[in-house]
Amino acid sequence: MQKTLAEEMRQGRWRRLRALMTKESFQIVRDPSTILISVVLPLILLFLYGYGVSLDLNHLRIGLVLEDTAPDAQRFAKSMTDDPYFDVKIVRDRRELMDDLMRGDIRGFVVVPSYFTAFRYRPDAVAPIQVIADGSEPNTANFLQNYVRGAFNNWLIQEKLSEDVKLLPPVNVKPRYWYNEQLESRFFLLSGSLAIIMTLIGTLLTALVVAREWERGTMEAMMSTNVGVVELVVGKILPYFVLGMVSMTICVVLSVLVFGLPLRGSFLLLALVSAVFLFCALGFGLMISTMSKNQAIASQIAITAGFLPAYILSGFLFEIASMPPWIQLLTYIIPAKYFVQCLQTIFMVGNVWGLVLFNLLPMLGIGFIFFFITARKTVKRLD
Repeated sequence: MQKTLAEEMRQGRWRRLRALMTKESFQIVRDPSTILISVVLPLILLFLYGYGVSLDLNHLRIGLVLEDTAPDAQRFAKSMTDDPYFDVKIVRDRRELMDDLMRGDIRGFVVVPSYFTAFRYRPDAVAPIQVIADGSEPNTANFLQNYVRGAFNNWLIQEKLSEDVKLLPPVNVKPRYWYNEQLESRFFLLSGSLAIIMTLIGTLLTALVVAREWERGTMEAMMSTNVGVVELVVGKILPYFVLGMVSMTICVVLSVLVFGLPLRGSFLLLALVSAVFLFCALGFGLMISTMSKNQAIASQIAITAGFLPAYILSGFLFEIASMPPWIQLLTYIIPAKYFVQCLQTIFMVGNVWGLVLFNLLPMLGIGFIFFFITARKTVKRLD
């Protein structure tokens, strides 16, 4: 039976698509920069976020000026030195700490004045301690003030309990935290860093694909064939999609096994979310390469328009709610924002389908817009 024209056209499209995918796969294997971006760079970033970056404030170097040597002041000093958040240097005169503060050897100091004990027994008195922090690092200065305030309040509670020990039953305060019980910032950073890594892989790799074809002159040869626009786009995207998913799998396995990142959700759901975001990132990178036709320009645009917004405006490090309203509106067009929320939900909480699906739809919509623009800009003429 003779094949119909439709069947021959369908088989021809499949042969062309398979040839394009094979050609692009060989290009990936032969190009060292592709392996560097897809394998080496993610591992470097993962180990940096796992071992080198931390938002936990432990062993903060501070000074403690004890102008009062009464037992009350000594007990307060003991509570400060036993606190794991502080590394305390005790002196008798605040002038001994001025040089340390200017050099950055300490981040501030706490003054226990000579009237500390007298104020301790006055019910109308304000807390008789002074906290002086290094304002050149505002976040650390705020942490220092809040931590010292909390340490002083805890000491007052313990003192009160010790005085009324015969009247009060023993109290054991045990705080409970949901989703990140150990308050490990490493877990928060690792789950969010996967979005940054996938942004780099998806955007930067494909941003160089079509631009490299134009620079080498091979695009003109493909334009002279009967390869369609859709076949051209799909044939170039699928090998990089597989490469990106492999890289994501490696990063997830290392995060869970090496760094102890909890994975409370389903791996299949994580794969679905990653595939949708990678579809979006690849579309953005391909759009850049199609419009620029130059590898240097394409890589610069990919870093500026892809990586930096994902790093700053995704909620990975900086709280979106604390940004100005017009910046918050801008974050709605950043795909990494939705991916970060999905990752943190799946890793730290579990399969919260309502929240995950709510973030999947915008990523799909943005991805289709990128591919639509790419298809419109990819025309079969050499002007």
